[in-house]
Amino acid sequence: MATKKNRVIYQLKVVLQEIDPPIWRRVHVSEDSTLGQLHSTLQIVMGWEDYHLHEFRIGRHVYSVPDPDDDMYERKVIDERRKRLRDVVSQVGTQFVYAYDFGDDWRHDLLLEAILLPETDQQYPRCIAGERRGPPEDVGGTSGYQEYLEAMADPEHEEHENMLQWRGPRDPEAFSLTGVNQQLQKKFRTSRKTGPRQAQKS
Repeated sequence: MATKKNRVIYQLKVVLQEIDPPIWRRVHVSEDSTLGQLHSTLQIVMGWEDYHLHEFRIGRHVYSVPDPDDDMYERKVIDERRKRLRDVVSQVGTQFVYAYDFGDDWRHDLLLEAILLPETDQQYPRCIAGERRGPPEDVGGTSGYQEYLEAMADPEHEEHENMLQWRGPRDPEAFSLTGVNQQLQKKFRTSRKTGPRQAQKS
């Protein structure tokens, strides 16, 4: 088991499925983060508001916060709060899925791109890159988001005013790396201040 002294950093690429042009992020997280902490990280970097259920699908296993209804539906869920990232993802090139809001059915592809050695003066988790703002909550999945974008882009569209009143002005191309990292620091301000130095790449 890795100790605080020798733990490493995972570089993850996160891409929202079925959106073109893609909405993506690249994040650095400690290998000893729980999947619950990774969930909180993904909520922040993707701009979600944590209103809905979620789960990780890694191999044949499902990780989330178990619910009594899981037994009713014979759905085996492993407690994400008790599993650390290194326990379920260990090799560069590993891919898995993070699903959020089972109604809108947002699925995120996650790829372990690199394993990094720690340095000083960095706080984790952190986002190092990304493009485009995430969709608003409850927009209706990928098809609803496309309709939303069309309505927002055309002042003559019959739904333009309704969408504008619903969420206000919103630039789908805007992404603030600084803003996201400020939110992460606020959420995880007690995280160990270490950073990556060298990558092991596939």
